[in-house]
Amino acid sequence: MNSDSKNIITVTELNEYIKNIIENNQILNDIYVKGEISNFTNHKTGHFYFTVKDDKSVLKAIMFGGSAKLKFMPENGMKVILHGRISLFVRDGQYQIYCDDIEPDGVGSLYIAYEQLKAKLEAEGIFDVKNKKTLPKTPLKIGIITSPTGAAIRDMINVVTRRFAMAKIVLFPALVQGTNAPQQLISGIKYFNANKTVDIIIIGRGGGSIEELWAFNDENLARTVYGSKIPIISAVGHETDFTICDFAADLRAPTPSAAAELAVPDTSELKKQLLNVEKRMEMLLLNRIKIYRDRINHYENTKVLKNPMNIIDDNRMNILHIEQNLTSRIQLILSNKKSQFIAQSSKLEALNPLSIVTRGYSVAYKGKKILKKVEDVEINENISVKLSDGFVYAEVVNKTKSLFDELF
Repeated sequence: MNSDSKNIITVTELNEYIKNIIENNQILNDIYVKGEISNFTNHKTGHFYFTVKDDKSVLKAIMFGGSAKLKFMPENGMKVILHGRISLFVRDGQYQIYCDDIEPDGVGSLYIAYEQLKAKLEAEGIFDVKNKKTLPKTPLKIGIITSPTGAAIRDMINVVTRRFAMAKIVLFPALVQGTNAPQQLISGIKYFNANKTVDIIIIGRGGGSIEELWAFNDENLARTVYGSKIPIISAVGHETDFTICDFAADLRAPTPSAAAELAVPDTSELKKQLLNVEKRMEMLLLNRIKIYRDRINHYENTKVLKNPMNIIDDNRMNILHIEQNLTSRIQLILSNKKSQFIAQSSKLEALNPLSIVTRGYSVAYKGKKILKKVEDVEINENISVKLSDGFVYAEVVNKTKSLFDELF
């Protein structure tokens, strides 16, 4: 092959040439492409890298972080419509679409963003019923965060004034749509929580399109509503409209007017309840008075109060009876003790050797020992004999064992 007669270029030159052709094509510089996302990567730099495909072909795509101002997060399998320009990456020799916008194919981006945020916060427990705060029964101060010029504030003021005129309304004016609205709504919640000037908060606005209500689908607003120490009623749009703020609030009202009705009691109903309480208290009081009156009548007719001397006389007779019983018992005890004493004395007297001596008997002693047998003494020993009126001292001259030899 004779290369001298041919126009030879490098690969880079070829890729740059093709890149220039593509970028100068008006159609390819403002093009819409639809397909299904795959291989999606959300890079830490904020860039999106992915592939869009149909049933026959694939196309590489990139969306730089500065352009990625989407209201939803792209996901694999999502059918989308891309807008951007086609260009060729010289190094790889591969063309791709550089996106500046992505729209869901068939479903709006706002709806997808709404569903994604709802699923995220629900998984965190932000919407859990067990975390909902109880609304006060009779709030005396109501904080309202809404537009000061809209119909919603007028409706809420009318309802509160009609139902519970003693309640004071504190308005925190805020935008209810647009990019600056979420931060103003958040500021209202933080203001009431910091100052603790109200018993309950109503946040909301009248109805509108999803774009007009979008401020109430803000993630930071939902977290602020959830973190409020003061109970919050969310009243955004009409009865069929649901926002993320509605799910995060302690109570959702279908309309601002309904929120005002839920926030305060009806004065006429309170009056009925108070009358019922009053009647019940009166009935209970009358029953209690009757019980005490019957008790007083019972005491009034008792013997004690009618003639107290009867009780005194009865007690006096009881005391006399007790005295007599005690006297009789003491005398009986003394008599028994006396008899026992006499009997014991008789026994002791019978055992007393001196009493035997007084009857004509005597007692012989050898020293201090009583002589009981003949063997206890010897001839010529000295003994003493106790008589009734003294002692006789003698010398033994003889002794015998016969009791009657000397007497008869």
